Amino acid sequence: MNIKKQAQDRIPVLETEGLNVYYGSHLAVRQVNLEILPNQAVAFIGPSGCGKSTVLRCFNRMNDLVSSAKIEGKVLFDGKDIYQSKVDPVLLRTRIGMVFQKPNPFPKSIYENISFGAKINGYKGNIDELVEDALKKASLWDDVKDKLRQSGLALSGGQQQRLCIARAVAIQPEVILMDEPCAALDPISTLKIEELIHELKNQYTIVMVTHNMQQALRVSDKTAFFNAESTGKGAKVGYLVEYDDTKNIFHNPQEQATNDYISGRFG
Repeated sequence: MNIKKQAQDRIPVLETEGLNVYYGSHLAVRQVNLEILPNQAVAFIGPSGCGKSTVLRCFNRMNDLVSSAKIEGKVLFDGKDIYQSKVDPVLLRTRIGMVFQKPNPFPKSIYENISFGAKINGYKGNIDELVEDALKKASLWDDVKDKLRQSGLALSGGQQQRLCIARAVAIQPEVILMDEPCAALDPISTLKIEELIHELKNQYTIVMVTHNMQQALRVSDKTAFFNAESTGKGAKVGYLVEYDDTKNIFHNPQEQATNDYISGRFG
């Protein structure tokens, strides 16, 4: 690798600066500062209600769909603040794709699930080749190449999730966000998704929320541990405790709270 390429790889593709997220008057997440480099798989771990998914959804402005949500601070994508008024969130989501916890194929054919987004975004290339390439990248082509006109809803749960990953890949993003992508899957399907993440990070940056710490250890290069503290009346505010190489988070954490969570002594 040449020096210029090494320098490019050290420039964050995603970055937060003093990120605060509110739902109405409630501060849900406070002062999150982190950098995510290209072609890394980053895992967000922590207890329920600590803001992992909230922060993830800030990266492609999915929180815009919640009327009470607002943010303070900056979220930078390729060095540009994505919350500036001139940024089109729909266009942003073609560059930062998302895969949700529950597989959600369109009620269309497998082929149309992949081609639909590309077509509405004005793709001018060969759609057949795009569909095949996306399905191959999602390790699904061999399973479905002879039934592309069948409904995506007829696939198994694990296949549906890989179809959703293929759909995200087809719009040619730089980043793929995954919000607990294996939560609804059996162990065999989970293993296939984890293998897929290893392959995809050669071409994409992956940021995933997971409650499975062993999964974070298996698939991620860096891990962010989030925690939450009570603000009274049952409300909590989430915050970033520690962010480091995954091997350090799991084997040499710097914060006692991280060590307690990893070792099962949390709470």
